[in-house]
Amino acid sequence: MNNWLKKDLKYIWHPYTQMKDCESTPPILIERAKGMKLYDNKGNIFFDTISSWWCNVHGHNHHKIKSAIKKQLNSLDHIMFAGFTHKPAILLAEKLISITPRCLNKIFFSDNGSTAVETALKISFQYWQNIRKYEKKKFISLDYGYHGDTIGAMSVSGVDLFNEIFSSLFFSSFKVPSPYCYRCPVGKKRDACEIDCIQPLEELLREKKQEIAAIVIEPLLLAAGGMIVYPKEYLEKVAILAKKHDVHLIIDEIATGFGRTGKMFAIEYVNIQPDFLCLSKGITSGTLPLAVTLTTDEVYNTFYDDYNKKKMFYHGHTYTANPLSCAAALASLEIFEEEKTIDKIKNLIPVFHKGMEKFRSLPSIGDVRYIGMVGAIELVKDKKTKIPFTFEERIGMKVYKEGLKNGLILRPLGNIIYLYLPLCIKKNEMSAVIEKTFNIIVHLNYLKN
Repeated sequence: MNNWLKKDLKYIWHPYTQMKDCESTPPILIERAKGMKLYDNKGNIFFDTISSWWCNVHGHNHHKIKSAIKKQLNSLDHIMFAGFTHKPAILLAEKLISITPRCLNKIFFSDNGSTAVETALKISFQYWQNIRKYEKKKFISLDYGYHGDTIGAMSVSGVDLFNEIFSSLFFSSFKVPSPYCYRCPVGKKRDACEIDCIQPLEELLREKKQEIAAIVIEPLLLAAGGMIVYPKEYLEKVAILAKKHDVHLIIDEIATGFGRTGKMFAIEYVNIQPDFLCLSKGITSGTLPLAVTLTTDEVYNTFYDDYNKKKMFYHGHTYTANPLSCAAALASLEIFEEEKTIDKIKNLIPVFHKGMEKFRSLPSIGDVRYIGMVGAIELVKDKKTKIPFTFEERIGMKVYKEGLKNGLILRPLGNIIYLYLPLCIKKNEMSAVIEKTFNIIVHLNYLKN
């Protein structure tokens, strides 16, 4: 084993990893990256088909982002953001407000997706306390939703293998069935339903609206919950219900923001005005940690007070609005404009979706779903019964390991194999990724034509 890997296994505890597995399958030592390709110490090349955990938008080592970081480093690396400010944060806030829903006029900076959601939860909670609606303390989320790994974010996420062990630490919240069309919670077919799965949410709000502070939801794509693509009509109905019953709407675009769904933000597919918008991951194209929580003047103004110090928002992070991260984010947004990224992927998306459709012919593929540059296939034992493979069968991990042998990173979500493609991908690269993925699944022993 390489000496670097020996040191890694001696000192480092990796995320979402059973470290004992690393004795037989040690981590891959990546030495450099360019575009959508990663290069390891043995000369192997891997297509980064999941955008390095969904954050790499423009490809690795983009010259414009590197230049912006270096330039910023020459003047200011970091300052405390309480009582101080700097131009990159101001410019970034101004830019983000100009491209997000018009109702959102204030930004709170943090450093990752979980903290962006935690910030929204805490602001929403305190808002209702500030206006003396003290009973509004609970949150509603989807049972397949995922909003991060901190305690508050986990409390409004679905309880599964990711976080079950910590469930006794969660604060109490309400969960409603997800609009999971393949496994419809009300037993309907998509072409013969009127978004009937919204009914549990309607009933809950009708009965408990006095207790509810906010609804938290990922727009159009439940990412870590299984890359579940759901109808935009469901999101529209959620927004209508939130407004009708006087509860906040928190939109979590950590995974869907910055072009992933084919538009800059997924909420552009619908005409809604959320109370909060959480952004991270792609905001710096994966170069440096950064997150923001946008909210309205109405929310902000309930914290704005001359005399009552209890109305102040007592929350912050050491790396809030780090200048280097803000500079990287500004450069990333400039790339969207200069390279016309959203227009470019409009030509790639139909090709990608057509390529995904070919997976439907395979005997152990239960569902194929996609939106924008995200696609997923759900592996099942039987197409008719939709019976899933068990965790012990580790089907997804078999695909993952076979993918690595073929130069693909296909890190699964249980039985879900997905592609979360960087927006810099070329047409020939996309074709190669789809073809390799198809062949891997076809030739694995448990999938036979």
